[in-house]
Order: sequence, then structure tokens, then C-alpha cells
Amino acid sequence: MEIRDSVHGIIAVDPEETPIVESRYFQRLRQIKQLGFAENSFPGALHNRFTHSLGAMHTATQVFDRIFRPSSRTQIPLIPSSTLERWRSVLRLAALLHDVGHGPLSHTTEFAMPEVRLLNLPPSVPILNPTRKATHEDYTLKMILDSTLSPIMEKSGLARDFKPLHVAALIEPAIPVQDDFFIESIWNPEHNRPETVDFRPILRQIISSELDADRMDYLRRDSLYAGVSYGQFDFNWLLAHLTFHVNQGKSYLCLEHRALYAFEDFLLSRFNMFLMVYFHHKCVIFDEMLAQYLGSTDCDYSLPADIEEYSKSDDSQLSSHLSRSKNPWARRIAEKHPYRMLIELHSGIPASSRSGSRDKKLLSQITEDLRLKKIHSLQVTSTSELSKYFLRPGDPIFVRYDNHYHPASYIPVEECTDLFQKYAEKRTISRIYVAPEDYLSAQLSTN
Repeated sequence: MEIRDSVHGIIAVDPEETPIVESRYFQRLRQIKQLGFAENSFPGALHNRFTHSLGAMHTATQVFDRIFRPSSRTQIPLIPSSTLERWRSVLRLAALLHDVGHGPLSHTTEFAMPEVRLLNLPPSVPILNPTRKATHEDYTLKMILDSTLSPIMEKSGLARDFKPLHVAALIEPAIPVQDDFFIESIWNPEHNRPETVDFRPILRQIISSELDADRMDYLRRDSLYAGVSYGQFDFNWLLAHLTFHVNQGKSYLCLEHRALYAFEDFLLSRFNMFLMVYFHHKCVIFDEMLAQYLGSTDCDYSLPADIEEYSKSDDSQLSSHLSRSKNPWARRIAEKHPYRMLIELHSGIPASSRSGSRDKKLLSQITEDLRLKKIHSLQVTSTSELSKYFLRPGDPIFVRYDNHYHPASYIPVEECTDLFQKYAEKRTISRIYVAPEDYLSAQLSTN
């Protein structure tokens, strides 16, 4: 099967993958917007999780084919081509299904998810805190491992001898894999002998890392449909300079040094998309109003723990529910009548002109002034950071430096760029909103 895509052109779907794409679990993603309420700010941002997931699978395949390309197999001559085909198939499905558990409006409705224990996830998924709220990742794992989608995946994996567990293991790093599915031998030129290597880390990094297929697709896709340029980066140059590095018996993602600046631009593109698109003041207030509704005593909307019932939950169902509700927050969402932004403060302004403590004091003062005037307000804070790289010490990304006179050297990426230090501080946008009918009075009370 071939699918025409606005970002990648033609995306090929293998015959074994077609039943998964055609399943109601995956088809449901057609009815879930990629950017939730963003269409209220960017009218063209109507694309869905269905197209993004296909794009992520296509991108992951491009990355895999580049890293394990035939010209590089002189470095890995002991890995059978059948093994590489199995890994490629598992990687494609992990990328295809990484978002299959998203709730209506993508991240927005995670407020309405039940406790994770109610999902009855299989024992292979470790749950440290069973009373925490479930996330879309939990629903994703449930669909893959314990739903009527699971036998479809089992049948898909028969041809290449893999199981749904191997797919889930590339999405959730805590899932143990007892067999040697991801273990293979490569030739170690330094010791002139074979070396047993775990390739699960690099395959997992292609699915989720600071340089993953998910981000490589959604940045370009969201940028295209939102009509902005912030998410653009040099994808082809990054792709052309990806390789792998074995460190202490594990294989990790590696970037040739010529693409280091393209990697920095990639990080900045994502950072700017959060600040300029994902955290747009209208997107933020619709999210907050939905959160207010979900926290209301008269709210009767929740997402079911039963995975078959959950697979019926989508944007149209939520929209229909909100349109029927008499709750004032639900009415504002359904009628596109949001609270209006009164004030917006950004961190990162030089301390000489405004400090963080002064911002907090000002926001508290404005909120109190509005309260005394009996004007209801909402204060919303959005926080972004350049990278969470240092929170994942187990999955390093390396930079390969080539020298004609010395063997190649492999250096952790954080030692090759000062971008992480320059953007170490989180960027915060703090806003106060009031009802539009109170806006003029609120302006007068805060002047």
C-alpha cells in the first residue's frame, strides 16, 4: 500500500503492516488533531495523529536505512541480513504506533484519564505508582500488548519472528526483554575480534531521544500546517550524517561532526516551536478552560479504562459532549468564546529590567486587584526547555570526529556544543486571562 503525504511524498506500507494501519485503533487517529486547540490560532493546523504516525514510521525507516546502510556493513559484517530486517520491521511498528494511545485533542485530555492501575496493564509493564493518572503512553502499551490489536500484531510478526513485546520495548525502556532479540555481534577493529552488542538503545533512540523520528516529523509537519517557519531544519544533512557508536557493549546514536551545527539548529527549531506555536496564548487558554471543565464538580466527562471503549474516544466525541454540556467552561469552548489575555510576562528578560521575583510579585498583585474588583481571572504558566538530554544519562548521543592522521574519536554531544549551557535555564511564559466581557474593567483596575 502507498499513501500520499504532504511532507514525505509517498509513504510505503508493507503488506504485513496494512492490517495494523487498517485497524480501528490506528484509524481512530484520523479523528484526533495533532495540535489540539491550535486551529484557533493557526487555522491550517488541522492535521491529525494518523498522518504524523505514518510520517514518523517513514522517517524512522530512513534513519535506520542510513545507519545500517550496505556501505556501512563492513563495520558490522557479522549481523545477518535477516536480523536487520527484523529490527527494521519492529522499529517501523514502534514508530507507527508510538502515538496510538493518544486521547482526544492529543495531550489536552490527559486530565481526564483514570488511575493507571485500572488499565490492567500486563505484568511485563512495570508500574511504580499504580495510583498515578494514566498517560497516553500507558494506553499505547495496553493497545499493543493486551487488546484485540495484539493478535493482529502477532500475525504481522510471524513472518519475521518478533512479538508485540519487542515493539513495546522500543517505546517503553522499562519493559524487560528476556531473549536476545536485540543482541548481536559486530567486529571490533580495535581488538580484532567479534564483540557482543545490545542494539536496543540505538533503536529506542530512533523512537524517542533528542534526535528521534517523532520530532523530525512533527516539527516539519506542524510548521507546514501552522504556516510558520520555526520548525524547519536541515533534515537531509542530519540524516546523511547519522551513524552508531558502541560504548560498553551497547550501541548508541551517533552524529558525524559535520552535522553538529545542524543538530543545534534542530534543537532550536523545537524550542522556538514551543514558544511561538504550541504555547500561543489562544492555544494555552483553550487548554486551561478544558482543564477547568474537567475539574468542575458537574463535569461528567472521563476517559474509560477499558481499552475497547477507549478506542471509541476521539475529538468528535469530545466536541459533541462539550456542545451538550451546560457547564460554563464547556460552553465557552464549544462556542469559541475564550477568556482574553490581560498580561503576558516572559522569563529571560535581562535582570536589570525585570527579575523573576518581580514578575511573581506583579502577577500576584494583579490577581489580587482583580479579585478585589470581583473579576474572575486565570493565571497560566507555560514552561519550555531546550533539552531534557541530561535527564537521560543512560542514552547518550555521541559525535564522531574524523581525522586523517588518527582513528576516529567519539565524544558525548554535550561536550561538543555549548548550546545546552547557553539554554540551560527554562523559558517561562506567565499570563493572566479574564472573561472578554470583563476585559475593559480589568484593564482599568490594573493600570
